[in-house]
Amino acid sequence: MINFRSIHGRLFLIFLFSMLGLLLIVSLVYYQRATDQIRDKVSVVAEKNISQTVGLFELMLKGYDSVTKALNSNNELMRLLRNPSSDQSAEGVDLERRITDILGAIFYSRNDIVGIHIVTYQGKVFSFDRSVGAAVREYSETKWFEALKQSSGKMMWLGVYPESLLSGGIERPVFAFGRQLFELTALKRVGIVLIETEVDSIVSALSNASLGPGSSVIIQGSEGEEIIRTKPVEDGMEIVPSGWPGSLGIGEVMINERENSLITAARIGMADWTVISITPKRDLKLELKETQRFLLTVIIVLVIAATVLATLVSRSFSSPFKRLIHQMKQVELGNFNGQVHVQSYQELNVLVGSFNRMVYQMDDLIDRIKIASLSEKNAQLQALQSQVNPHFLFNTLDMIYWMLDERENDRLGKVILALSQIFRYSSDWEDASRATLRRELDQLRHYLIIAETRLGGRVQTTFEVDERWMDIEVPKMILQPIIENSVKYGLEPLNRPGLLRISSMEMDGYLQIIVEDNGVGMEEEALQRLTHSLRDVSSNASGAQPSGRRGIGLQNVHRRIGLMFGECYGIEIESQKELGTTVIVTIPISIERGY
Repeated sequence: MINFRSIHGRLFLIFLFSMLGLLLIVSLVYYQRATDQIRDKVSVVAEKNISQTVGLFELMLKGYDSVTKALNSNNELMRLLRNPSSDQSAEGVDLERRITDILGAIFYSRNDIVGIHIVTYQGKVFSFDRSVGAAVREYSETKWFEALKQSSGKMMWLGVYPESLLSGGIERPVFAFGRQLFELTALKRVGIVLIETEVDSIVSALSNASLGPGSSVIIQGSEGEEIIRTKPVEDGMEIVPSGWPGSLGIGEVMINERENSLITAARIGMADWTVISITPKRDLKLELKETQRFLLTVIIVLVIAATVLATLVSRSFSSPFKRLIHQMKQVELGNFNGQVHVQSYQELNVLVGSFNRMVYQMDDLIDRIKIASLSEKNAQLQALQSQVNPHFLFNTLDMIYWMLDERENDRLGKVILALSQIFRYSSDWEDASRATLRRELDQLRHYLIIAETRLGGRVQTTFEVDERWMDIEVPKMILQPIIENSVKYGLEPLNRPGLLRISSMEMDGYLQIIVEDNGVGMEEEALQRLTHSLRDVSSNASGAQPSGRRGIGLQNVHRRIGLMFGECYGIEIESQKELGTTVIVTIPISIERGY
């Protein structure tokens, strides 16, 4: 997880937000420009579509007009209609058949015609339609017939009706139009022609003006009445404004952009109709939505790329600092051997070079200080060690003098032999001031020979040290002063046999050597003074020994352990009056030896 308080985190945020801000500005400008272009494009397409629709209608209406003109210019048909027979003679039936045959030829010339009807002014209808084919029947005048009858001979576009006006059985919408028929030689009106066609052809032509799936295309008559629309009125769909588009010239297109829709209009000159296209804004936004999706995809890709790039740039800048910080932590832990190697910005290279030189100089200085400190410590150890031998020698010679006075020659031999072994051990400085625990315990046994002899067998000693600790290195002669104090101040004043126990115990990675006796113990006040003196010894850097009744014994041991292993190691004393004393020696377990 990125720490935003670090150089890496701050650089990452700065670089990322800079790129995202630039990306946002570019995206908004692009989106606004794309929106304007799409709006202009939609207006051009809408104008083009409705112009094409008007052109298609003009062609379609001209085709229908040519059909009616073909009927009116058919001389044979005009002759037959001029004097149609009303009887049922063979001649009359033949005349009707000839008229319907002519109508049938026109009917089959186009696929979109539903029916062709000629209505004479004598009330007879000659038809050819999809329901019954050829038919002749009587007819009574209706409103649409009156409208055609009153016309001057021009084509009349009646509009769309829910079913056929003259053919029975055709119960679907039809587009009806007609005109008067004239016998040209006599300029006499002989009747009217009514043609009904499929509405689908009109709807197909109107759909060309649609801009989207929700578009609705309407044809309005000259009085503003609605003749046909491609889709029914839906809730929320924009309606045509009242009185719009008003006066509109042929070939002219009018566009009205409203809140919820785009409305375009153009005039069909041949029929004096107006084509109006209404397209909801939601359909117009489809292309804009595609642009939005494209832009969103590009933004997501660029955001990911910006994030990756910001990460790489910030990491390339902060990585040398991380290496430098890591090495600084190693220096804090005491490791001065590492070096930072980076090839980065010039300023960072100078900083890293200075750090490496500083660490090298510190390491060199620490080595010199260690050598000087070690020399001083060895000198102190030698001085402390030299204090042990005269003290022990004084006590032992005093005991030998006593034994000579008592004439105990056999026991004296053992004592002198033990003393010889002790001096041989203490004078062996080949390994400086160190010895294994095994040799230290052997030395201790020689000392106990002398001590037990002196006390006349009133002390019983037991060793319970685990064999696996025997090869651990300890300071020389750290147990003898403890045993000596235990015998002299704890067991010797007893008027009963004494017990001395030397054992070992591992605790939390440390080795404890425990010396216990059941002697007279110490007063609480004396124990406190001794404990404080041991603490004073630990803090006494000069090497001077504290004074006291027990001389250099325990303080000497405590200081030697501290000098060899560190301030946290040494001895602890527990004692109770008349119950005995316990001395605990704590030293580290040697990791190098696998313990």
